[in-house]
Amino acid sequence: MPAKPAVTALTAQGGPAPEVVYVRSHRIACDGVGGALGHPRVWLEMGGAGFVECPYCDRRFEQAPEAGADAAPEALVPGVYEGSHGH
Repeated sequence: MPAKPAVTALTAQGGPAPEVVYVRSHRIACDGVGGALGHPRVWLEMGGAGFVECPYCDRRFEQAPEAGADAAPEALVPGVYEGSHGH
């Protein structure tokens, strides 16, 4: 009898693992990649969890360690807006 294939994050979801974006703010807006390929802009709050996932595109936003040491500048991540002001 052949062995069962291993279930990985890739196969369990039927596609690649979601993108992880490290951010400085606990309040994030995501619109996918914007334009025709994106989705409606939604504002997401991390709360005490330290992360939040977009319900449209499954991007995972995680609080950067040490208050932003590894965070990408918000202007360099397409479709991501930090804080209450956006870009």
